[in-house]
Amino acid sequence: MQNIDPAATAIVLISSALVFLMTPGLAFFYGGLVRRKNVLSIMMQSFISLGIVTAIWLFGGFSLAFGKDIGGVIGDLRYFALNGIGFDPMEGQAIPALAFFVYQEMFATITPALITGAFAERVNFRSYLGFLVFWSILVYIPLVHWIWGGGFLAKLGVVDFAGGIVVHISAGFAALASVFIVGRRKILPSEKTRPHNITYVALGTGLLWFGWFGFNGGSGLAANGIASIAFVNTDIAGAMAMITWLFISWIHEGKPSMTGALTGAVAGLATITPGAGYVRPWAAAIIGVLAAFTCYGAIQLRAKWHWDDALDVWACHGVGGLLGTILLGVFAVSSVNGVSGLVEGNVRQFMVQLLAGVGVAAFSFGATWVILKIMNRFSPVRVPDEVEVKGLDEGQFGEEGYSL
Repeated sequence: MQNIDPAATAIVLISSALVFLMTPGLAFFYGGLVRRKNVLSIMMQSFISLGIVTAIWLFGGFSLAFGKDIGGVIGDLRYFALNGIGFDPMEGQAIPALAFFVYQEMFATITPALITGAFAERVNFRSYLGFLVFWSILVYIPLVHWIWGGGFLAKLGVVDFAGGIVVHISAGFAALASVFIVGRRKILPSEKTRPHNITYVALGTGLLWFGWFGFNGGSGLAANGIASIAFVNTDIAGAMAMITWLFISWIHEGKPSMTGALTGAVAGLATITPGAGYVRPWAAAIIGVLAAFTCYGAIQLRAKWHWDDALDVWACHGVGGLLGTILLGVFAVSSVNGVSGLVEGNVRQFMVQLLAGVGVAAFSFGATWVILKIMNRFSPVRVPDEVEVKGLDEGQFGEEGYSL
């Protein structure tokens, strides 16, 4: 084993475990937000990603993302089935290649699971499995290569510390495309769409917030000051967004909302993700406040325009990720991690962040639209009406979340 940093290796392995925990956390977060008759369906969509995406990542996905660059667009297959991935570090790293593989695998697992909140309560599970495969291969893996694998966006100077572009913009705008293709839910006049179990939402938020320290803190692949500031910025942005959202919704709706405060925290965490290792804590606080106002506003627009993004994936992750990517170009300071933004007069960094954010949003939206349109021609993506009305838990799985 050559040039291995034990402390960095420990940080990355611990962070990998934390990011793994975010997918079960997402299952609880989404599970509590849906109607009772669909709780198992939405949770299963998160958990199954742990299996399907791991297989994709092992058999070619990791290699296409981080293999030798081909035209700035994709990597080669030199690392297929972990060929050449062992105890020694990859070029430019100080951790075993295996540690880097498993860390990136956890990001690949949760990203498509985020999309499921948009089309919750109405998508066929078999179709979802196909979508999971196609979207991971055709959208997520190329994006990883473009930004983190030495592709054309990296060469342009675009930075994304922990996945504001790769994870949140891509999932959020894919979610928006799915809303238009899948269509609105069928809600009976006697039904309410409010969360069926807010305690699940609270549990899921806690697990997500806990895991986010690994998501952002581990992304520098080192045990140093960058990891520390990313860790601190993550907490500050999540906290500031939570309390800001609480008061916004309190004023707007007349009552404080537990669900609102928890949603605000997630929006703040998503928004700080791209800049967590590039900005000062004071900027993280501003980013958290701006995340609350912007993402809350996006939810109001979504409702006004009658888009049935069931769990507001676009507003929290898509809009939050895009906002955070742009604000990285504003608040980044070279004294943190060598990247400067508008506050230090670097207009170019701001522009490349803006262009990358908008461009990836358009790519993810368009590619997801095409994937779902083609899939729909061969097999309906949406469940039959009678299954949707009955509930996907009973209609698709023959199981129910509660037997009391």
